[in-house]
Amino acid sequence: MAKESVKARQRKREHMVAQYAEKRAALKAAGDYAGLDKLPKNASPVRLKNRCQLTGRPRGYMRQFAMCRGIFRDMALGGMIPGVRKASW
Repeated sequence: MAKESVKARQRKREHMVAQYAEKRAALKAAGDYAGLDKLPKNASPVRLKNRCQLTGRPRGYMRQFAMCRGIFRDMALGGMIPGVRKASW
């Protein structure tokens, strides 16, 4: 499980990316790269990292469910994810 400070930093970046999205798009369309340099670094979507919404784990992330493989497995076996069940053949 990730430290709370790491999860808080990620939430801060997500908020900042959403806040500056329109301004970044306008500056990029205008070709004003000097203006882009003046924006905060955390406003860039490249700095975001896919992390599990529950634990903050960065590895084994499943984009479709926004969680890591361990939590996904536990929830799927517990029947908490609709339409997902363990395969057997």
